[in-house]
Amino acid sequence: MPSHTLSTDIDINRLIEIRRHLHRFPELSNEEFETTRLIRGWLEEAGIRVAEYPLDTGVIAEVGGLQEGPIIALRADIDALPIQEETGLPFASTIPGKMHACGHDFHTAALIGTAYALKQREQELRGTVRLIFQPAEEKAKGAKQVIDSGALEGVQAIFGMHNKPDLPVGTIGIKEGPLMAAADGFVVEVAGKGSHAAVPEAGLDPIVTASHIITALQSIVSRNVGPLKSAVISVTKLHSGTAWNVIPEKALLEGTIRTFDDDIRLQVLERFSQVVQGVAAAFGTTAAVRWIEGPPPVHNDGELAELGRAAAADTGYEAVIPVPSPAGEDFAVYQREVPGLFVFMGTAGTQEWHHPAFDLDERAIPVSVDFFTELAVQALQYHDSGRETSR
Repeated sequence: MPSHTLSTDIDINRLIEIRRHLHRFPELSNEEFETTRLIRGWLEEAGIRVAEYPLDTGVIAEVGGLQEGPIIALRADIDALPIQEETGLPFASTIPGKMHACGHDFHTAALIGTAYALKQREQELRGTVRLIFQPAEEKAKGAKQVIDSGALEGVQAIFGMHNKPDLPVGTIGIKEGPLMAAADGFVVEVAGKGSHAAVPEAGLDPIVTASHIITALQSIVSRNVGPLKSAVISVTKLHSGTAWNVIPEKALLEGTIRTFDDDIRLQVLERFSQVVQGVAAAFGTTAAVRWIEGPPPVHNDGELAELGRAAAADTGYEAVIPVPSPAGEDFAVYQREVPGLFVFMGTAGTQEWHHPAFDLDERAIPVSVDFFTELAVQALQYHDSGRETSR
């Protein structure tokens, strides 16, 4: 990590305190009422104006606007996960079964710090930076709630991040194009005919059908998706039966599909239904597929990626090309509305996201504040120059 210091007078220890307080008191998606109240208070005590939008949880704030210019947005997610924490940290979750196991407490503290830094530079900002503290990312619903509230109106570009445990502190993963996957879920119900387990020929066994469906689904990636493309199909639940000597009437499969490309996404979903129906018919059973639509792929704008690399260089940090993640992120929903850049912030963690022992290196907080402050300033300048040219 470079020995870079913030160019603005920001109390990093205060930001660490904020992160740890949020970590102690996690709230799940759309339950972030106390988190919302705290964020609002931390911003208002620094003189940052909070905008009023019809959101039950989450905060929208703004810095700048003293000079005419574009609006760009910075976004952090604020919700936690239904996980029992096993870190042993002195600031571990005090709420049983709830934990910031994905680092959203870090994201929030870093954006608050960025808001403080931008407030100190408010006089020089040509335009407005809109700060989006978004609820319900873990349920992939929060971005749509923010958009429906009107908080994205007028925004010309949006920026966000996710901590990355396998990148060192001081390293920022920036790439154009696909970075994170579309995350769709499925529920398949196989209907057969029950019978005594000793007389299987009298029934239509949904468990046998389900087993063959699971096997056949694996061929979609290997035989329908090109070798230079990518997809994941995982069956993660299989439920059937009530007794050891009864062939049941139904079997239930659940799982997820991950893709990085819209065309591949549609192709895989279509082929999935064909395979399920075909295998079910071959065994004399029927099957119904229900889709749980998740966020589309995170797809970064090329020009904004260049801005990101410039901001990393200007703040003394290392920009690297990250390996895309098959995890989903509803930041992608914003990118369907306006150009966006989502980056991976190196946090040198010991565990992957959603692990009960997940933690991160808090030295990444000043890195994030530095980077996003500079990125916001450069993005305003970039979009303001474009506005001037188009006049």
